[in-house]
Amino acid sequence: MQNNLTKNLFLLSLMGGTLISISSNSWLGAWMGLEINLLSFIPLMSSSKNILSTEASLKYFLVQALASTILLFSIILMHLSSSMTLFITNEMFQIMISSTLMLKMGAAPLHFWFPGVMEGLSWMNSLVLMTWQKIAPLMLTSYLMKISNFTFMIIILSVMIGSIGGVNQTSLRKIMAYSSINHLGWMIAAMISSENMWMMYFMIYSMLSTTLVLMFYMFKTFHINQMFMIMNNNTTMKFSMFLCLLSLGGLPPFLGFMPKWMVIQYMTENNLIMLIVLMVTMTLITLFYYLRICYAAFLLTHSEMKWNMKTNYNNSIIIITMMLTMMSTFGLMVCSVMFNMI
Repeated sequence: MQNNLTKNLFLLSLMGGTLISISSNSWLGAWMGLEINLLSFIPLMSSSKNILSTEASLKYFLVQALASTILLFSIILMHLSSSMTLFITNEMFQIMISSTLMLKMGAAPLHFWFPGVMEGLSWMNSLVLMTWQKIAPLMLTSYLMKISNFTFMIIILSVMIGSIGGVNQTSLRKIMAYSSINHLGWMIAAMISSENMWMMYFMIYSMLSTTLVLMFYMFKTFHINQMFMIMNNNTTMKFSMFLCLLSLGGLPPFLGFMPKWMVIQYMTENNLIMLIVLMVTMTLITLFYYLRICYAAFLLTHSEMKWNMKTNYNNSIIIITMMLTMMSTFGLMVCSVMFNMI
């Protein structure tokens, strides 16, 4: 009971930190919100039952503390430069602050900590790290984002590393981590166009990630080979899981394709053809490693371990995941019909 109360307290301050950051009207207030958020997440990550989680929480703390330090340094320097003559341009401040925020959210080339930390966490903590922990840095980045060579470099590297890094992985948490880095590249590209577009992209990404993580959590699945041998007696759930995987990869008939479609349309209108060709090509690699999992699980394996038959599935999680899967599968068609009717 005591443990639950502590957990709820830290969850509340975790959410409070993010809300302080995104509603703050000064950079110092935003920094303070990020710090509260960080210090609330560390106790939630560490677990006495899992040695890897302690290592992951230490890695996470060191990286985030470094990012916070540089962010605070940049903010103080920016305030000093307004009262003193310093040879630092506004663009330099934008790059410095953006870089620290990229390090906080795990965008390439500052992604080095992200897959390693993900590997040591439980599924629920991984979900928080992939979704909620990205809200404040993304919102703060969107204030600074404009078309520049620095932005293009971040987009290209995130999309490339996110797609190529996941090809050789067998751990589902690392695959989800590299997928997250890939999606961050698309979100930053969406930021260039409008505030609403990246928010819509983030909401759809969060929904799909939540669905998948709930399924992985329910079936206690952590590696690809476990996926081949589960749920053969519950084909509906198995089918739902792979539909969500394909949707997360951005395959056209599913909802995951819609935000990508809108980003592609905006960028082609602004003559960013080479960038969008590179992004689409790299995302196809992401789709390849999702398809590889799905094909192997659908076509090759007909056996199932006996202990998998005895798992007690949580009915409420099954209902939630099925509803989210339905939204993911038919969302694009519903949106298209509604758009044509309007």
